[in-house]
Amino acid sequence: MPTAPDLAVSEHRPAHPVPGSPVVVLVHGSLDRAGSFARVVRRLTDLTTCAYDRRGYHRSRGGPVHTTVAGHVDDLLTVVAGRPAVVVGHSFGGVIALAAALRPGGPAPVVGLGAFEPPLPWVGGPARRPGAPRHPGEQADAPGAVAERFFRRMVGDAAWERLPESTREARRADGAALAAELDALRVDEPPFDVAGLDVPLLVGRGSASLPHHRAAAAWLADHAPGAALVEIEGAGHGAHLTHPDAFAGFVRAAVARALSDRATP
Repeated sequence: MPTAPDLAVSEHRPAHPVPGSPVVVLVHGSLDRAGSFARVVRRLTDLTTCAYDRRGYHRSRGGPVHTTVAGHVDDLLTVVAGRPAVVVGHSFGGVIALAAALRPGGPAPVVGLGAFEPPLPWVGGPARRPGAPRHPGEQADAPGAVAERFFRRMVGDAAWERLPESTREARRADGAALAAELDALRVDEPPFDVAGLDVPLLVGRGSASLPHHRAAAAWLADHAPGAALVEIEGAGHGAHLTHPDAFAGFVRAAVARALSDRATP
């Protein structure tokens, strides 16, 4: 188990792990938490899997939130703990995964990547969500209001209204972390250059996802060396929740690509 005393980390190991096999680290997106991968993890019991509540979310609240992608990369690498890892990130988690693999200063323990619909607003064109604020400081609402509005926009008003008040308050409590990472994405210059990626990348998207999510995934697959794109039929942005079998297949495919790359002389 990695040492990350200020992060809530859950790790699941098979009864007979294959020596030297990479750990699969699942990184959640904005206004989400590790528990959203529970049904996916139950379909990966032959793999060592690790998921964590990112700083400022759910069980990892209590301290300062990160205001940069680099801070989230620090946390991810703490969870990886130097082990060979295939990192699979959903949404903003995919941005963190990419940034970790591309961090300058020496090889990272990341040996493979899966990125499901990572937001890439700096790409422009159809990959930028229409009407999204572009610069830090444009959002002046209280963090709880930011979280509620984000949930309503991503999941729908009806879904928010169905939540019990305790759950709504829990989501609002994630607002500070959410607002900080939204600001971290409102840049015009890319925080990394995917052309420098040297580990296998599998990009995922849903066939029913919004155009800007689909466009960002397509752009990434086109611009990262050797990347492949897979589509989960009938899924939207929350494919890990609605299509856990297919998302588990996406994870397995990312692991298979990493293992194949490591076996190639």
